[in-house]
Amino acid sequence: MRLPSLRRPLRRDHWQRKIAQLDPETDWPDISSIVFGHEFPWDIQRSTELALFRTYAVPEIGELLAATRAFIDHTEKRFDDTAIVLVESGLYVGGESDDATAIRRLNQMHGAYDIPNDQMLYVLSTFVVTPCRWIDRYGYRKLTEAELVSIVRYWQRFGQLMGIRDIPPDYAGFADYYDTYERDRFAFSSGGRAVADATLGLLLSWFPTQLRPVIHGALMSLLEPHLRRALNYADPPPTVAAAVQVALGLRKALVARMPARRDRLSPLDTMRLRTYPTGYDIAKVGTFPTRRVSSVD
Repeated sequence: MRLPSLRRPLRRDHWQRKIAQLDPETDWPDISSIVFGHEFPWDIQRSTELALFRTYAVPEIGELLAATRAFIDHTEKRFDDTAIVLVESGLYVGGESDDATAIRRLNQMHGAYDIPNDQMLYVLSTFVVTPCRWIDRYGYRKLTEAELVSIVRYWQRFGQLMGIRDIPPDYAGFADYYDTYERDRFAFSSGGRAVADATLGLLLSWFPTQLRPVIHGALMSLLEPHLRRALNYADPPPTVAAAVQVALGLRKALVARMPARRDRLSPLDTMRLRTYPTGYDIAKVGTFPTRRVSSVD
């Protein structure tokens, strides 16, 4: 009987050496794929989930999302839809697929509402800045310049396909827009809080009931003070906040000593997707508004 061969673990710096051979201006699809799927999949998924709360803290966005009721009445489906459409759109953006259905679905959903360009651009900036700052703080290493450029190029292309205007030319431009927008526009709104509560309830539902108070405090500790204030959330207990930082620090040290991830990991590989137990047809994913709803001014 022939035993299956065991694959030798990859060196921790395997993907860094691969990236060093590539040009971020032309090879950004390959580099961003490595960053998203091999080097930092967990970090990007967690930070992107938390980035949702930032959009709720912009009153115009929070009130519009509350008005549609999708994130309140069908929170898990809307959460799953968002992940599926973003991942499938990303395959097209990165050239891994020639099927533009997901991008069309994304544009159809947004096109049903009168959403100003500045709001679309802010949401785009959260996909750039939030994960990069998370990785620099909690990732097993900091991003290289080539990785940062590739992430920016990826999301620039994503934004172009969505028809977003005035996209910043580099990471510094995205970070400046992100910080300025939050300073000037973050404020409490009842709609934003309602959508935030629904999303928080979904995240907590993934854990046993006994753990939910602790998880709630942990999640609150990962939202910056100005974001908590805008959503009118109380500060977490200092002991919980400190414990979260210790846990993430231990994870960073552990991952730094592990072999590099050989197989690419997609967010859809780790999500429950309970609203699509038998799979999905991307053409039918998401909402199908029948009328235009103006954003709240």
